[in-house]
Amino acid sequence: MSSTSFSWPRVAPLIRRPGSTSTVPPRRSFTGTFPGCLLFTPRRRWPSTRKSAGSACTLPGASGSTRSQFPEQYSSPTTMSAFILRRLALLVPTLVGISLLVFLMIYLVPGDPAQIMLGERANAESVAALRQQMGLDQPFYVQFGRFFWDLLRLDLGRSIRTHEKIVTEILHRFPATCELTVVSMGLAIVGGVFLGVLAAVRRGRMADLLGMVLATAGISVPVFWLGLMLMLLLSVQFPLFPVSGRVDAQTYLEPITHFYLLDAALRGNGHAFGDAAWHLVLPAVTLGTIPLAVIARMTRSSLLEVLGEDYVRTAWAKGLSERLVVLRHALKNSFVPTLTVIALQFGYLLGGAV
Repeated sequence: MSSTSFSWPRVAPLIRRPGSTSTVPPRRSFTGTFPGCLLFTPRRRWPSTRKSAGSACTLPGASGSTRSQFPEQYSSPTTMSAFILRRLALLVPTLVGISLLVFLMIYLVPGDPAQIMLGERANAESVAALRQQMGLDQPFYVQFGRFFWDLLRLDLGRSIRTHEKIVTEILHRFPATCELTVVSMGLAIVGGVFLGVLAAVRRGRMADLLGMVLATAGISVPVFWLGLMLMLLLSVQFPLFPVSGRVDAQTYLEPITHFYLLDAALRGNGHAFGDAAWHLVLPAVTLGTIPLAVIARMTRSSLLEVLGEDYVRTAWAKGLSERLVVLRHALKNSFVPTLTVIALQFGYLLGGAV
């Protein structure tokens, strides 16, 4: 064992001088063979590069400087800049690879786009002229180069059905998609966090069992089947909710942002706001089922892990209420994994809701 030096803690009066019955405080610094000095050193700042004669405690077998033992805590700006530049450099081949994969999927699909656009009764000369106009008669690498260049300029071509620019079509429908995604995600966050907290607090009880059964069912049930069943039950058998549309035909709303809920609120039109919200109930509930189940499971697992920590047990020992312990101490510190899942699910919904 190595000789260590450390500051004496407040347990000094308990030390008795050899051969004496009285307790006397020893010197402020003590040097001796004591491998457990870390357990008694008060308010230790570790790791630290500062060394003092009065308070120094070295781990047995430790060698080298603190900076070499803990390099992740001393990342220089140069290292971080190199890391960012390396990530940005990897972004270019990643985008090229994804674009090539998408182009291959389109290129290898059977069928002739020119023939599809002109119809089955078009003659060979018209099809050949359209193929030349679209560049479909050129080699593969030339077609991919044009595809990638147009993609960088956000030129996605024209729709075969409407002959409008695809970017215009996307921008025209994006407000409805974004509005539906936000409402669905809001319902999923509220329901998932509530269900996960309830299941974690009532672990092993009926509430936990029912919550996890609902979460498993929400992940397992296909969304399209659930939507059809909800329309059949709540729109056909019991005509409570509309089947399609964003508002009724009799409702007039002059658009500002094309987000109907926001436009109705800005216009002060309560009837249009209620009508738009009523039309969002069925699709929002349908699309929010899977995110709700995922958020509930993640909230439960992360909250159960935090509820076993020492500071939570200390809060219980202090006599704090269950609501204060769970919401202020446990849930706040366990919400990082749940927040990550929420961000991922929002991206999935935004890319899949039409």
